[in-house]
Amino acid sequence: MSSHHPSHPTGKPTPRGAGPGRPKDLGKRAAILETAKEMFIEQGFNGVSMDGIAAGAGVSKLTVYSHFGDKETLFFEAIQAKCVEMMPDELFVTDSEGPLREQLRGIGHAFFALISSDEAIATQRMMMTPETDDRIREMFWQAGPKRTESALAEFLEARTARGELAIDDPRLAARQFFCLIKGELHAHMMCGLCAAPEQPDAEAHIATTVDFFIRAYAPRP
Repeated sequence: MSSHHPSHPTGKPTPRGAGPGRPKDLGKRAAILETAKEMFIEQGFNGVSMDGIAAGAGVSKLTVYSHFGDKETLFFEAIQAKCVEMMPDELFVTDSEGPLREQLRGIGHAFFALISSDEAIATQRMMMTPETDDRIREMFWQAGPKRTESALAEFLEARTARGELAIDDPRLAARQFFCLIKGELHAHMMCGLCAAPEQPDAEAHIATTVDFFIRAYAPRP
């Protein structure tokens, strides 16, 4: 399976590790990312400074710039890190011999847990505010939703090639799957009308959604 880590939407290469010379401290990088995730959620993109992130992570501003280059790249990497943490590439491995239904349920559970987390709700609300410009929204889309959509589309394409599904447009089917998993529940959570459902309710919602999706794309005799 190919990697699903898109390049920086501005066209600049996204830092992937140490260049020539002294290796970068991975512990400091992790601390910067964790601080950035918290601060971007709490204060929005415009409310966060590289000085503030450096202070929160207990490092120098020079160290932050050394790892991430600029605030846009740090934002992109923070969003991507959260998505990879909750929806790792292993979920979408297409050479798995596991049953299709069970793997789709696993993907559905991970996606629903991600979108219903307090951090995700706060970030998506931030994307909807007038203070967030289109460039930041595009970066959010590239780092999070697009990466996940591409991973599922590739998975569905592979399962179709094996004859388990009949899908002409895997990317459209991936969007449909995630929209079904969101359902009305996610809209209610975004509006503050309800909290995330209890585990048994979430499991029932995901199981029926997966069954519906498989029936819709089952190969015809």
